[in-house]
Amino acid sequence: MASHGGDRVVALSRQLAQAHQELLHQVEEIRNGLGHRRLSDGTLLAHCLAFCSSLTAHHKGEDDGIFSQLLQERPDLTTTVAKLVEDHEMISSILSRVSELAERAAGLHGPALESIGRELDGLAAIMESHFRYEERAISKALDDRAPDTDWPSMVFGFGVT
Repeated sequence: MASHGGDRVVALSRQLAQAHQELLHQVEEIRNGLGHRRLSDGTLLAHCLAFCSSLTAHHKGEDDGIFSQLLQERPDLTTTVAKLVEDHEMISSILSRVSELAERAAGLHGPALESIGRELDGLAAIMESHFRYEERAISKALDDRAPDTDWPSMVFGFGVT
């Protein structure tokens, strides 16, 4: 039977998967919204920029918190963590393009929205693959033993409403 600390760690691996699902849901809502609304109403632009901020905060919390802490406990995860951080850098680059396109496309439609849509399609595919890999690669480490620090709030407290 797992100790109270172990129960908390199991819950953290589940929370990680739930946070990933929420972020995937957010990007899907924005992708769907591109086909139904113009960015001129500000709503879609605001959602797009808020999503970019949420995903960036989530990854920063992982890089600065969860991964650093896990490596202290599990140095055998060095290669895995390096791959995840590399993915975060690639995703950050895409998020920068999405943010820039969204800001420039406010009030436009047609090709401008299509370019955002293409970026979001690619981003969603990368996110799905990255999240599944991350969950497979570190959930066991979270379940086995993870330090009890402030990283959960950084990873899960990314402002999803």
